[in-house]
Amino acid sequence: MSGAKNKRTRASAGGKGPKAGASAAPGAGRGAVAKGGAGAAGAGRAAATTGLAAPLSPGRVAAYVLLFVLGAVVAAAGGLVQAAWFPGGLLLALAAAGGLFYGGALALGRTGGVLAPGAGWLVSVILLSDARPEGDFLFGAGLGTYVFLVGGIVLAVICATGSQMRANGAQAARLGK
Repeated sequence: MSGAKNKRTRASAGGKGPKAGASAAPGAGRGAVAKGGAGAAGAGRAAATTGLAAPLSPGRVAAYVLLFVLGAVVAAAGGLVQAAWFPGGLLLALAAAGGLFYGGALALGRTGGVLAPGAGWLVSVILLSDARPEGDFLFGAGLGTYVFLVGGIVLAVICATGSQMRANGAQAARLGK
């Protein structure tokens, strides 16, 4: 027992025990730790520039603004279409909203690509569902309207969750393999 203890203390102290050379890579001393530390810091910097903390470029800001406006336009058009052609119009409006959310996630490669059109869609729907002084309103009380409102929010959440999983590198689960 004391022989094994001596071998461990010699190996940790930099001595040349019988297993010290076999288990450690050449140059695995003080310099390897410094290199590994610098490599880890370099990898952290690379991850920070590609993650959510990356600085906003003018092109990305323009893309977010464009997606916000497109979300508002799709919500207004969807509000008109879903009421005009009830079953088909509702499906068309939800498909347009889902396509915009998914396309924004693919275009920007991050969750903000879903959040920007989702926010524009939600703001537009809230503003259009408010009753006006003239008595006009865009969204009437009916099953199609509620399906459009809740369905658009659900689609945005699904697309945001999916884009977040892709960004984290999650693989699809396959049963039986």
